[in-house]
Amino acid sequence: MLANQNEYDPKRAWVIALMLACMMTVNFLDKVVLGMVAVPLMHELKITPTEFGLIGGSLNWLFAIFAIVGGLASERFKTRHLILIMALSWSVLQLPMMLAGSALTVLILRTMLGASEGPASPLSLHELAKWFPNEKRGLPSAVLYQGSALGLLLAGIVIPAITLKWGWRANFMALAIVGVMWCVLWQFVGGESTLRQEKDRGCGFRLPYRVLLADKTVLGVFCAHFAAYWMLAVTLTWMPHYLQAGLGFSAARSGHLFALLVAGATFLAFVLVWVSQRLLISGVPSRQSRGLFIAVSLVIAGLLRAAVALPLTPIEKILLLMVSNGMAQVMFSVGATMIGEVTPESQRGTILAVSNAIGSVSGLIAPVITGMMIERATGLASNGFEASCVLTAVVMVVAGLVCTRWLNPATSQLTKHQATFTSTAAS
Repeated sequence: MLANQNEYDPKRAWVIALMLACMMTVNFLDKVVLGMVAVPLMHELKITPTEFGLIGGSLNWLFAIFAIVGGLASERFKTRHLILIMALSWSVLQLPMMLAGSALTVLILRTMLGASEGPASPLSLHELAKWFPNEKRGLPSAVLYQGSALGLLLAGIVIPAITLKWGWRANFMALAIVGVMWCVLWQFVGGESTLRQEKDRGCGFRLPYRVLLADKTVLGVFCAHFAAYWMLAVTLTWMPHYLQAGLGFSAARSGHLFALLVAGATFLAFVLVWVSQRLLISGVPSRQSRGLFIAVSLVIAGLLRAAVALPLTPIEKILLLMVSNGMAQVMFSVGATMIGEVTPESQRGTILAVSNAIGSVSGLIAPVITGMMIERATGLASNGFEASCVLTAVVMVVAGLVCTRWLNPATSQLTKHQATFTSTAAS
C-alpha cells in the first residue's frame, strides 16, 4: 500500500530506495563497461587514446539535454513511468554494441546511451524525495549512490571474467538482459508516494526559474556537481586503463583492484554522508552540516588526487585514488538533499536535472582532455593519467572554495518565501 498523505511509510520508502539503487547499479555497469574493455576494444578497432577519450565523453553529448527534458517531464508525468521508459531504453541500446565494427559506430551508440541515461540520477533523487522527509533524505540518497558504486564494483569482477571467457562484446548482451529483468520487477514494485513534506504544506507555489537558477545555494551545488562529475568521468573512462597500461597490472588483477578501489570509496562516502545527516539531526544548521561539509570534502579530495602524481608505490597511488573518489562522492548525495531544501517540490526534479546536466558537461570534457594528456605524455605510460590528476585537483579545489561562500540554504529564495508565508499565516 502507498503511504497515506502526510504519513511517512519507512518500509515502503526503503523498498523504493533499494529498487532505485539496483537501477543505478545497472546504470553504472552500462557506463563503465566501455572503460573495462578499453584495451581489447582499442586494439581490435584500432582506436587511439584521444579517439577513445572522445568516445568516452560522447556519453555526455546528449546527456545534459535529456536530463533537463526528463526533469521537465517529471512535472507532468508520473516518475515511475518515466523511470521505466528510461531503463528499458538503455537496456535495449546495449545490443547493437555486439556488432560494432568501427569507432564511429561505438561513438554513435554511446551518444544514444547517454541520451537515455541522462534523466536517471535526477529522476531517481526526485522519486526518493517524495518518499522521505527532508531530515531523512541523506542516507537513502547515499544508498542510491552506493548502488552506483556497486555497479562499478561488480564491473571490476564480472566484466573481466566475461571478456576472458566469451570476448568483450558478450558483456553488452549480459547488460541488456539484466536491464530488462530490472524493468519487469519495477513494473510490479514501483509506485508513487503521496507524502507531503512539512515545508510544502499549505504552500503549493512555484518560483520563477530565473529566481531558482540565480540562487547561490543552487549555483553552488551546480559547481560542486561539475567538479565531482569531472573526477567520476575520468574514473569511469580511464581508471581501468591506468591500472592495466599505466601501473602494469594484468587485466584480471586490474579489474579486482578497480573493484577494491570502488568498494573502499563507497564505504567512505557512505560513512561521511551518515555523519552529515547525524549533524543535521543533532541541530547543526544545514549551512555547516551540508554546505561546508561538501566544500571541505571537495578540497580534500582534490589535494589527495594531486598527490597521485608524486613518486609513490602503485598501492599508495591506488589508496589515494580510492580516498579521493570517496570524498568526492559525498557531493552527489548531500548536494541533492540541499537542492531539495531550496526548491519547491513541484520543481525539484527539473533543478536536479539541470544540476545533472551541468555535471555532465565536465563528463564530456574530462575524458577527452585526459586522453590527450595520455597520448602526448612522454616517459612512463602512467605519466599522462597522473598529470590529469593534477588538473582534476585544480577543478576540485576551486569548486570547494566556491562552495564555502555559496552553499547556505538559510539565505535561499525558497526559505525567504516560506518565512513570508508563515508570517502571513500567523497574522
